[in-house]
Amino acid sequence: MIPRDAANAAEEICRLAPVIPVLVVHNVAHAIPLAEALIAGGLPALEVTLRTPVALDVITAMSKVTGGMVGAGTVLTPEDARDAKTAGARFAVAPGATDLLLDSCEAVELPLLPGASSATEAMRLLERGYRVQKFFPAEAAGGAKFLKALSSPLPQISFCPTGGVSRLNAPDYLSLPNTLCVGGSWVAPQNLVEAGDWAAITELAAEAAALSR
Repeated sequence: MIPRDAANAAEEICRLAPVIPVLVVHNVAHAIPLAEALIAGGLPALEVTLRTPVALDVITAMSKVTGGMVGAGTVLTPEDARDAKTAGARFAVAPGATDLLLDSCEAVELPLLPGASSATEAMRLLERGYRVQKFFPAEAAGGAKFLKALSSPLPQISFCPTGGVSRLNAPDYLSLPNTLCVGGSWVAPQNLVEAGDWAAITELAAEAAALSR
């Protein structure tokens, strides 16, 4: 069973802003200015996906930026959980959930947003105490209509939809009673990151932070 503190932490993180940027960072030199730009725009919770060789170094760098709450995404194994925690991650995000991964995150006291894409998966996670979950892959799994359908029979669960979420459809998710926030990469597109256009990223972040829930 997930510790109460971890469950509360996951909810608090999702309530920090309407959007959690999903970041794939290839250059450690981009870590600090990227985090600063997003935080300045009003998005303090940052998900750094473990999809690049420098991801853990990026998490370590971003964890030093004032006002940020940096987490690790695409956490799949016990090693991922331990490494992310050691690197300075304050939370973890997974595309799905296995007992081994849940056990590992609980053991190292790393709050987790486990992925679910069906009522059965969501119920199994709820049985273990996970009241806040990632809905993934959101658009492919039925989108906002599917998530709305879950709100009546499963009002105890809140979600962070990720996967195909954009500035255009984010309001559809955020209007739902069971959505705390959304995860998306549109606030930090690779072309702007590579160009070092931090002002443009701050502007995108501010637009996302202004979305209503």
